[in-house]
Amino acid sequence: MRLDDAFRSTVDEIENVFISLADGCRIAARVWLPKDADRVRVPAILEFIPYRKRDFMRSRDEALHRYVAAHGYAVIRADVRGTGDSDGVLVDEYTPREQLDACELIAWIAAQPWCTGAVGMFGISWGGFNALQVAARRPPALKAIMSLCASDDRYADDAHYMGGCLLNENMQWGAVLMLEAALPPDPAIVGPRWRDLWRQRIATVAAFPTRWMQHPARDAYWRQGSVCENYAAIQCPVYAIGGWADGYSNAVPRLLANLAVPCKGLVGPWPHAFPHDAVPGPSIGFLQEAVRWWDQWLKGRDTGIMAEPRYRVWMQEPVAPRPQPRSWPGRWVAEPAWPSANIEPRTWFLARDRLSPTATAADVVAISSPQTVGLCAGDWCGFGADGDLPRDQRLDDGGSLRFDSTRLDARIELLGAPVLELEVCADQPWAALCARLCDVAPDDTSTRISYGLLNLAYRDSRSAPTPMPPGTWVPIRLQLNDLASAIPAGHRLRLALSTGYWPIAWPSPRPVRLSVRTGASRLTLPVRALRASDAALRAFGPPEAAPIDAAIPVGEPSVTRNVTLDLAHDELVSLLDAGGELAEPPLAHLPAIGLELGTGYTRRYRIRASDPLTASTEIEQSAVLRRTGWQIRVTCATRLTATVDSFRFTGMLVAFEGDRELATRRWAIDIPRGGV
Repeated sequence: MRLDDAFRSTVDEIENVFISLADGCRIAARVWLPKDADRVRVPAILEFIPYRKRDFMRSRDEALHRYVAAHGYAVIRADVRGTGDSDGVLVDEYTPREQLDACELIAWIAAQPWCTGAVGMFGISWGGFNALQVAARRPPALKAIMSLCASDDRYADDAHYMGGCLLNENMQWGAVLMLEAALPPDPAIVGPRWRDLWRQRIATVAAFPTRWMQHPARDAYWRQGSVCENYAAIQCPVYAIGGWADGYSNAVPRLLANLAVPCKGLVGPWPHAFPHDAVPGPSIGFLQEAVRWWDQWLKGRDTGIMAEPRYRVWMQEPVAPRPQPRSWPGRWVAEPAWPSANIEPRTWFLARDRLSPTATAADVVAISSPQTVGLCAGDWCGFGADGDLPRDQRLDDGGSLRFDSTRLDARIELLGAPVLELEVCADQPWAALCARLCDVAPDDTSTRISYGLLNLAYRDSRSAPTPMPPGTWVPIRLQLNDLASAIPAGHRLRLALSTGYWPIAWPSPRPVRLSVRTGASRLTLPVRALRASDAALRAFGPPEAAPIDAAIPVGEPSVTRNVTLDLAHDELVSLLDAGGELAEPPLAHLPAIGLELGTGYTRRYRIRASDPLTASTEIEQSAVLRRTGWQIRVTCATRLTATVDSFRFTGMLVAFEGDRELATRRWAIDIPRGGV
C-alpha cells in the first residue's frame, strides 16, 4: 500500500549536498528533512552505499526515506567514494577508508543545526555490512543500527566463498561492481568536471572477481570488516534482519548469539529485498517497524519493541517447488533468547540408503557425481525473480548419495542449523562436498530446505588448507544453512551428498570419488518445540511506503532462463538473459530529472558432465544514462575458466559518450587456484 501525497507536505528534500571530508574528498548526499527541522531538531539516519542516489536507486530511496523523514527524522542517503556523484574512485568493497568516511559523515550529520546529535545507520546488503562495520568503530554519535541482508563474516557468509568453495556469485557480483565503478557522475550535479571524474574511474576500475580470488583462505583481507572477529566492539543496539530466500540469513542468529548489546533478529520468507516489498511474501509493515526501532533508540521513547521476543522468524510450511510463489505459507514464531533451550538436537545416523534413528553397523558407500549436479539449485542469493528459487531436487538427487528417513509419524518443526558429521575418504587431494537437506513429500517431490558446501582441504581450518590424503579416512563436520521449516507427518527427510554443485560453486580440478563410512556418521537437526505464546505475537502492520516520483517504462524488460543439453558433446549450458548481449537494455524515464536509464545482462554457465575443467562463466552487461545533450553507455564482458592449477579471468569494458568510444579496458589475469 502506498501512502498519499500528504507525505510531500511534511518533508523538505535537498537533491544534493556535498559533504567535504578531511582529505578533501566530497561525498554527495541526498537529504530528506521534516519541514520543521529548522525549529525543532531531530535525530538523523544515514544510508551509505555505492548504488547511485541520483538515478538508479532514486525511486527506491524515495519510498523508504521520505517515509522515515515524515516520522520526524533527517535522512541522509550518501554515495560511497568513487560512485554516483561523489569524488574519488571505488577501490574495493568494505574498505577501512569507507568505514572512516562513514564516521566522518556521522560526525558532520550530528553537528548540523537540524540534528539532535543522535544518529542511526541503516542499510540492506552493502549498507547492512557497513552499518555493522561502522558500529564496530564506535563513532560517538552513532546510537543504533539496522542491518538487513548482510553478514558478520566476510569469508564464511558473503558472495565469495562458502565452506572454502569458490562461489560463482563471486564472478557475478564482481562483474556488476566493475560496471558500477565505471559509471560517471551526473553533469547536472558535478558540473563540467564530470568527464574528468569519469575518465579517472574508468582508468582505475579493478577486476574485482580476481581481487577476491587472490584470497582463497580466510586471511587478514577477510578478517578486516568481519565484525565476528570482535563482537564486543559493537556497543550500540542492533536490529538484524534477513530472509530465508536470501544468501545472508545465517548472520542473524550468529549476531543474536554473540552480541552483548540490546539486539533483535527477524527472518522472514523474503529474498534479498526489503520486507515491505518482497516476493515471496508475506510482506510486512517493515517501515513501521523501523520507525518503532528508531523511536526507541534515537528519540528515547519506549515503543515496546524491546519487550518483544529477541528472535522472530517465519516458520515455513512445505510448498511444491515452482518458479516463484507470491507468498510462502507459514506462521510467525519467536524465541525470547538465542540460542534457545526450546531447540532440541535430534540425530539421524547414516546407513546404506537411509537415515536411521539409531546407529547401525559401519558400511561404505561412494559417489562421483556428474558435474551437472546443481542444475536445480536456483541462485545462491534470490532477488524475488522467477526461477531464482530451488526447483524439484530429484534431478540433482539422481547424481547424489541419498539417505532417506522413514515417513514421519508426527510433524516436526526445525529452527536453527543442521550439522553433518561424516567419515570420508577421497581419491583426490582437492575435493568438495555438497550436502542438501530435502523435504520429500508423499508424491516424491523433493524440496531443498537447507544445504552446505565444504572444500575438504578446509576441513580443519578456513585459514590453512590441507590437501586430503587420498585413500585415508578423515572426520569432517559441515554446518548447513540455518532454516525454519515444518515437516508434516507422512513426509520424509532426505540427505543428499554430491561431489559438486554447479553453477553455485566452482568444481574441483579433477573428478572426485568420495567414500562415506556409515554407522557413526550422523545428521543432527534442530527440532523446535511448539510455543503457545506464538499465537499471541504482536501482528506486523500492512506494508507502507512513501509516494515516489514517477518512473515511466520506455522499454519492456524480460527475463528468461534456459538450459540446453548438447548430447553430442555432453555439454550443459545454462543461460539467464535479462536484456543483455551488450545491446541497449530496456529503459525507464525519470521525469523529475529528465533522464532515461537502463541496465541489462546475460549470464551463461557451461560444463560437461564428465570434465570439471570445461566449466566456464560468461557475463555480459550494459548500462545507459541519457538526457538531451548527454548520453553515455558502458558495456562489460567477463569470462572465467580454469586449468588444474589456475583460474583465467578475461574481461573488456568499453565506455561510450554518444556514439564515440571514450575508453576501453581489457584484462587477462591468471590466479593460482590455491586449493579451490
